Amino acid sequence: MRYATTILKFAVAAAVIGGVVYWLRFKPVPVHQHLIQRGKVVDEVMGTGTLEARVSATVSPKISGRIETLLADQGDTVSDGDELVRLDNSELQQQVEIAQANVEAAIAAIERLKADKERANVVLAQADRNFKRIEQLAKQNASSQGDLDQSAEALGVAVADVSRAEAGINEGQKGLVTAEKNLQYQLARLRDTIIVAPFDGMVVKRNREPGDVVVPGSSILTLISTTELWISAWVDETEMSKLEPGQNARVVFRSQPGRSFPAQVSRLGREADRETREFIVDVKVLELPKNWAVGQRAEAFVAVAEPQDVPLVPKSFLERRDGQDGVFINDNETAQWRPVTLGIDQGDMVGINDGVATGDVIVTPASPGGSLSDGRRVAIE
Repeated sequence: MRYATTILKFAVAAAVIGGVVYWLRFKPVPVHQHLIQRGKVVDEVMGTGTLEARVSATVSPKISGRIETLLADQGDTVSDGDELVRLDNSELQQQVEIAQANVEAAIAAIERLKADKERANVVLAQADRNFKRIEQLAKQNASSQGDLDQSAEALGVAVADVSRAEAGINEGQKGLVTAEKNLQYQLARLRDTIIVAPFDGMVVKRNREPGDVVVPGSSILTLISTTELWISAWVDETEMSKLEPGQNARVVFRSQPGRSFPAQVSRLGREADRETREFIVDVKVLELPKNWAVGQRAEAFVAVAEPQDVPLVPKSFLERRDGQDGVFINDNETAQWRPVTLGIDQGDMVGINDGVATGDVIVTPASPGGSLSDGRRVAIE
C-alpha cells in the first residue's frame, strides 16, 4: 500500500512537470505577424529648428510723436508703400505754414531790394552825367572847384548805394535759400508723420496703440516678407559633409506631425555652437500649412542620397540578441531567429540591407512583455 502511494505521488509530480514543460516549451505563443515588403527609403539628415523670415523689419518712427491712427494689424498683408501708421501732425503742419510764409517773405524782400537797386542805378547814372558835365565846365573854367568836388561826392555816394543794393540782394538770396531749406525740412518732418511699408509682407506683431507716444527706434509693428520663409535647423556637425545648398528636403511642423511639407536647403551656417557641436542649416519651406507662426518649432529632413528600394521591417518586430539585431521568422508555425543588417531609418520602419527578403513573414509576441525563443511554436492572433 505504501509502495503504491509513492508511485502515485511520482506520477502526479511527473504530470505537473510535464505540464509545465509543455507550457514553457511546446504551447504555442500568441504572436502578431508581418509580411515583409519592399519600399522606398531615403537617407536623411534631421535637424530641429524654428520657422523664420529671411527679411523682416521693425516699423518705427523717424520722429517723436503721438500715434493718431494705426492702419494695419497683426496678420494683415500689406504692399510696398501702403500706409501703416499716422502720427499727429497738427504742430508740424503749423511749422510748414510758418516756413512757407518765411519763404514768401524772403522772396518779397528780394523783390524790394531789386527795386532799390534799380533806383540806385538811376541815381548813379544821373550822378555820373552830372559829374562829367561839371568836369567839362571846370576844364573851361566855367565851374568852380567846389561844384566839381560836390558832383564827385554825389557820384561816389551813388556808386556806394548800388553796391549796397547788390549786397542786400545777395544777402536776401541767401536768406531765401535758408528759408527754402527750412521749408523742405519741415515738409520732410511732416511726411515722416506717415509711416509706410518698406516692402510687400505681413504684419506679425503689433506693439503700440493709437494715443501712444513714440520716439525714433521704438517698435510699432513687426513686418516680415513672406516670399522666403525657412526653418533655421540645428544639425549635428558630423553631418556637415553630406549637406549642400539646393538639396531637397521636407519639413514636419509639430502642429501637423502627420504631414510633410516640401522644402529645399537655402544655405549652410559657417559657425558651429562650441557646446552642442551643432550648426545652423536654413531650409526654405516651399509650401506652408494653413496656419503658421514665425518662431514655431519644426523638424527639417534633408535628403542626402538617392532613394533605395529595400525590404522594410517595423521597428517593433526587431529583437536584439548578444549585441546583434535580428527578427523572428515564422517557419511553419515555429519562430526562427535570424540576424539582420539594419539600413536607413524611416520613421516606424527600418530598411534591411541583409538577412530577410520580400515575402518573409516575421512575428513578435502579441502580449506586452512576451518573449520568443528559437524554435518556439507560435500561434497567429
